[in-house]
Amino acid sequence: MRVHPSALDLNLLLLFQRLHETRSVSRAAEGLGLTQPAASNALARLRRALGDPLFVPTPAGMLPTPHAQQLAGPVGEALAMLQGALAPRQRFAPAATARQFRVGMSDIGEIYFLPLLMERVAAQAPAVTLSTVRDTAVDLKSALVQGQIDLAIGLLPQLRGGFHQRELFAQRYVCLMRRGHPLAPTARRRLTLEAFAAAEHLGVVAAGTGHFKVDQMLERSGIRRNVRLTVPHFVAIGHILAVTDLIATVPERLAQRLAEPFGLVAAEHPARLPQAPIKVFWHARVHHDAGNAWLRQLIAATFAEAPGRLS
Repeated sequence: MRVHPSALDLNLLLLFQRLHETRSVSRAAEGLGLTQPAASNALARLRRALGDPLFVPTPAGMLPTPHAQQLAGPVGEALAMLQGALAPRQRFAPAATARQFRVGMSDIGEIYFLPLLMERVAAQAPAVTLSTVRDTAVDLKSALVQGQIDLAIGLLPQLRGGFHQRELFAQRYVCLMRRGHPLAPTARRRLTLEAFAAAEHLGVVAAGTGHFKVDQMLERSGIRRNVRLTVPHFVAIGHILAVTDLIATVPERLAQRLAEPFGLVAAEHPARLPQAPIKVFWHARVHHDAGNAWLRQLIAATFAEAPGRLS
């Protein structure tokens, strides 16, 4: 069914969004400053305009129909962009502003980016605070669209389209192991593919980050590993590798952060693995926000290898 834009108005779309969030006509009405009968009448208009029940009463609340689920993302994004466009422009003075920024990143990002980033933030904006949101714990796309997260950093293929982005650097993969490991590289010895395949491995299942594709690429190349231990994140691998003869395939910059504290050494990876582009992402609704722009520029100035191209 084709719906002409004149059949809808902004209030109906706001009601749709609130109903999708609350699953309750009364709570949606309260959030919008409406009476419950007014909200019910508006829902009836919306149903007629779209030719679908949209929300069905159940013991668990007003549950969205499949059509409403399809509409939720585009409606939320359109309202967020409109809100961003109409919001008054505010100046941002880093040295005098107390503001919290929420950044989506993985445990790798927390280990690699946060120590130096917090040092730079403290120097320029002592009252600014950061909080991180694990990129696998939320729907990053929706969180960025709705303003729950200010920006995201990492290897995030789910944000490929529809977002502004800037590449910071291309990440290589290396093999990480304890110093003194039988396979540790020396001036005369490199890690061979045969030795890599025969070694005992620590596997990291980093679903949702993009790094999990490394395992798929190794398998497609016909490289079978003896994986003795599998963990769901990277945060514990320094502790594990330091006291075992396991080796792990990890991003190079993570290896650089872990090597000295845990007595580890990195070897050039014997398999041909493509480099991973690490980027910072943000939504159009905050593209012109002065504070968001300051944080993006600070991240780029601190971590970008070369002047990045914005897209």
